[in-house]
Amino acid sequence: MLLKDLLENNIDQFGEYPFMFLKEKQFTNIETKLYADRFANGLKKFGITKGDRVLVCMPNCPEVIMAYQGITRAGAIIVPVMYTLHPTELHYIALNSGAKVVITSSPIRKNMEKALEGLPAQPLLLVVDQPSNEEVTNFYDLMTDSVDQGKWETVNEEDTAVILYTSGTTGNPKGVLLTHKNLNSNAENSAKHNETERGTTIGILPLAHVYGLTVTNICFLTGSSIVVFSGFDIKGIFEAIEKYQVRSFSAVPAMIHALVSFPYADSYDTSSLEWVGSGSAPLPVALLLAFEKKFSAKVYEGYGLSEAAPIVTAHRKGIEIKPGSVGIPIPGVEVKVVDEHGFEVPAGEVGELLVYGDNVTPGYYLNEEESKRVLQDSWLHTGDMARMDGEGYVYIVDRKKDLIIRGGFNVYPRDVEEILNKNESVSEVAVIGVPDERMGEEMVACVVLKPGATATEKELILYCQDHLAKNKTPRKVVFLDTLPRNGVGKILKTHLRKTVSELEIH
Repeated sequence: MLLKDLLENNIDQFGEYPFMFLKEKQFTNIETKLYADRFANGLKKFGITKGDRVLVCMPNCPEVIMAYQGITRAGAIIVPVMYTLHPTELHYIALNSGAKVVITSSPIRKNMEKALEGLPAQPLLLVVDQPSNEEVTNFYDLMTDSVDQGKWETVNEEDTAVILYTSGTTGNPKGVLLTHKNLNSNAENSAKHNETERGTTIGILPLAHVYGLTVTNICFLTGSSIVVFSGFDIKGIFEAIEKYQVRSFSAVPAMIHALVSFPYADSYDTSSLEWVGSGSAPLPVALLLAFEKKFSAKVYEGYGLSEAAPIVTAHRKGIEIKPGSVGIPIPGVEVKVVDEHGFEVPAGEVGELLVYGDNVTPGYYLNEEESKRVLQDSWLHTGDMARMDGEGYVYIVDRKKDLIIRGGFNVYPRDVEEILNKNESVSEVAVIGVPDERMGEEMVACVVLKPGATATEKELILYCQDHLAKNKTPRKVVFLDTLPRNGVGKILKTHLRKTVSELEIH
């Protein structure tokens, strides 16, 4: 199945119904297909053909979904890009991908124009919310009035559908190749795993991220509707849950934290809510329990990564929820935990998590060396340290690169973070390693306190000593107003290390 087939099959199976909502706007599934067809034809008339790259960079809006469906109909490749990136990062992605068309919106236009300066060939710049002029073309103006659907490019499921650039926290971002088969199999198996029912869900995840893209694909498969949010609007989310009787939606831990902390949550009827899926970053157990207590709804934590399109494991209805675990592999996905020599470790022991299945990327765009390093015998080496219990539940311990080696002993930051998150004064925490002449590395806990709460460095260190072995206790605590995050709420520990180093903590 191809990405375009998701929408076509959706219409055949469910008929016409309101598919997307954004404030006062509403688009049915048939209207969405009509715009996608016309946009695909406009791309073809411009000269876009099979394999060409089209970069899409703007906040969530219906036009993102129309564009994605139109691009794939034209046989081209979608390059989704977070609109929060710096022009330098945007420039690299535009250059590396060789995008022939760039789609954006007025708030991003200035950054995008700066990013496109100096490219060997200037792509066509489309803006969704500004009229056409000498500099840009309006998104809708590229559309044609008629469409010859019989002349779509021949594409197969092994062809690349999306090039998704990683966050680039350790150098230039890498372009993850995702085929039609990767994305469709993952959406189908995720829907099957969660026994997702038809209804209305909330689209708060960025559509530029593979997690948000997959949620949309699942909506096509299940005949569901989606309330699109262009930004994280906490009040709007509660209003949408009440208005549309939302039973489930997907989020990241930072969003779940905001829902729990919202002081007016009790003013809304959230009784329809049955569960929320959490992924993209580790979910503190204390936060999971707080959400379930406050809303009488389950949190199904899962695990995934861009290279796996993205979902690998998840909890679901009908199986035991094990707090701290990311659940079991979804159908069609295999996992194993191995040591540094590639041998599987016994249940309960920590090693690197490997993934195998139709969802696994064929590699990185124009980066054969990195592709060979990460993909060995068709197994994806995730770089995540994990353990698996006797029932097949996976526990992510930490990123391999975030491991702290203190005095020759391995310390996993998440162990410390889980303890500090239970402290009544702590809102959020991230633990990092910093160079130390005596110990090799030392631990620093970066803490955000709850509003009105007080705590000293000594108090939090003593709290850790009461619950952890001495070698796992942070040497320093740094208090911050906020933790730096990327566009999907993942804490940027690289930025934290830089911040801490500038504080000259020794």
